[in-house]
Amino acid sequence: MRLKPTALLMIALTIGLTGCNDTLDSVVDPSTVKNKVEYQLPSRVLGEMKAKGMERNSPIALRIFKEEGVLEIWKAKTNNRFDKIAEYQICAWSGRLGPKVKEGDRQAPEGFYPLSPYHLNPNSKYFLAINTGYPNRYDQANGRNGTNLMIHGACSSSGCYSMTDAQILEIYAFARDAFKGGQQTIQLQAFPFRMTADNMARHQHSPYYDFWKMLKVGYDNFEVTKRPPEVGVCDKKYVFNQQVEDGKTLNAMAACPPMSAPPALQVALASYNTQYERDFAKASKKYDGKIWYDPTEAERKALVAEMRKGHDLAYAPTGSALKAGKLLKIEEFEKLVTEKDAATKPGTAPAATAASARASAKTDDVAQTASVPLPQANPLAPAAVAPVAEEPKKPFWKFWQK
Repeated sequence: MRLKPTALLMIALTIGLTGCNDTLDSVVDPSTVKNKVEYQLPSRVLGEMKAKGMERNSPIALRIFKEEGVLEIWKAKTNNRFDKIAEYQICAWSGRLGPKVKEGDRQAPEGFYPLSPYHLNPNSKYFLAINTGYPNRYDQANGRNGTNLMIHGACSSSGCYSMTDAQILEIYAFARDAFKGGQQTIQLQAFPFRMTADNMARHQHSPYYDFWKMLKVGYDNFEVTKRPPEVGVCDKKYVFNQQVEDGKTLNAMAACPPMSAPPALQVALASYNTQYERDFAKASKKYDGKIWYDPTEAERKALVAEMRKGHDLAYAPTGSALKAGKLLKIEEFEKLVTEKDAATKPGTAPAATAASARASAKTDDVAQTASVPLPQANPLAPAAVAPVAEEPKKPFWKFWQK
């Protein structure tokens, strides 16, 4: 069932189809767009670009924050730094916080993904789609698998990041214009949350904390430089903005060769991290003796039941993890985990840990799977290839050499 124009307008005005772009000019009825692939960005956006010193076809980067439910578009200015030009509320993402590990786990990817023009799918069953590129070199090196993980329309997700059709029209147009301007790869940065000291302290009991600390290095590099970091993989780990010595290459499965970041970048990151450590210590005291309960997909969906009324199953917003989650005292958390384990596994002795809470909640997530078609791969895209050693890249360190 497709939304009527009046219903679409009401949703846009009440829940914000385009986040900080929440103006009447941003509300479009997709059914009236004759050529969705060539849809032109509205005058509002073009005016913002001009005001920020951005060329229409300059490079972009995509940033996703699961817990906040936000997709941001950052665009290069004439000074070669990136600035945020658009923000959209994600309509649906499946699973919980944490990376995708295997096919069928309903998790949406977290990590750094390079997108090429082949990742744009104009023929998606979900209106328009952009393949996330999962699995990347890091995922492959760590034995992770899954297919057709997309950013797409239709507001329904089975491991994807799903937007409304009106949102994906703009997101697709941003990517298309950047590729037309000569950008070869668009960096997608997918995070569990904004990696501030407060958020890291709040989530420090998560079984994914070490993985998130690794992603945070790339997050920090972007925050300091306002440029997408050069991403490499060696020793099955992400590395960022590293210059490899002696002309060697990075191999995802092999030990990392001698490498280092440019001195100016090291100084900037050291200053950034000094302030972060102070803020983290302060936040840790605030959360001492407490654990953040990461809600299941079912618990998130329970908050948007009213929004789903009048729509078919394919329209499936999943709600806010911040609103559905909660900060608990340790004893309260243990009691909640015990109750959930007893409900899902009668007669067994539960283990009250963060890891067991996540495992027991998987049953809730799977039960909520909607009977909708799975995203399809772009038929124009080349076949996937096995991971190989990375070719030497020409680093773009002119910014740091000024």
